[in-house]
Amino acid sequence: MENSTFGKDILILEGFNLPSQSYIPSFILLLIVYFFIMVSNIGLVVLILRNSGLHQPMYLLLCNMSINDVFGATIIIPHVLRDLLTPDSQRVIRYMDCVVQAFCVHLHASASHTVLMIMAFDRYVAICNPLRYATIMTHRMVLVLSVWAWTIPLPLVGILIGLSVRLSRCRWIIVHSFSCSNASLFKLSCESVLINNIYGLGYTVVLLGSSIGSVTLTYLRIAMVCLRSKNKTLNRKALQTCATHLAVYAILLVSGFIVIILHRFPQVAAHRNVAAIMLHVVLPALNALIYGLQIKEVRQRVMALFHKSKV
Repeated sequence: MENSTFGKDILILEGFNLPSQSYIPSFILLLIVYFFIMVSNIGLVVLILRNSGLHQPMYLLLCNMSINDVFGATIIIPHVLRDLLTPDSQRVIRYMDCVVQAFCVHLHASASHTVLMIMAFDRYVAICNPLRYATIMTHRMVLVLSVWAWTIPLPLVGILIGLSVRLSRCRWIIVHSFSCSNASLFKLSCESVLINNIYGLGYTVVLLGSSIGSVTLTYLRIAMVCLRSKNKTLNRKALQTCATHLAVYAILLVSGFIVIILHRFPQVAAHRNVAAIMLHVVLPALNALIYGLQIKEVRQRVMALFHKSKV
């Protein structure tokens, strides 16, 4: 379809390049995954909030991750489910809806990093300063860290999207993508996007640099403390909690890097879509499993609930 056939307020989403017979199985699979993400993450938050024994900084900070996972999945998956049941000629989105979706997509990705940063800080205090942990990680500190994790990305993402919205549009097709993003917005323009590229690069360097730097320094410090400690129980517990955190962080980092890099190569758009699915679908589903089942206290509470339901 040509760009000229649509109004200036309507954009065409190319979506997935799937065979027609794959749409229904993909819809069913994605719906099951979305249901699991919602139930597991919301259930984890409710479980932590309802049990006073879990009102510890580590678990309260974990609620931020579950909320962000629900937020990120809800931005993308319902739109993709709708598009899977929509003919190609009718797979459209309003420009302002696309702008809002792009803002939410980047807010979710940025908050994923900031939330993992505050969780790394909590582990650092717990392992490196255990005697001062209760003094430092008060409920007030947990609240301050949570507010920081959500408010810091807001102006950064707002400026990022605002720079793309200011551009005039000469195209109306969002190419090789199943959702809107900042890159897909400024690619609609025929104007110079030098400012967008400069700010986008700076935004990425600041976010990833602070994220990688803080997490790396934190876990190097934790590793040094564990190597000097002869307490095997402490080392085993530290390894268990840190390994889960690093596994989630590694998946987030790799999929994020792939999405950013492959935006420069349209010919490998399918690989970029796979990385985007990892970021917005697979990671939210894994987080509840990794954290919920690896944390002993949460696992015991879940098993207790299943036991009561059987009785």
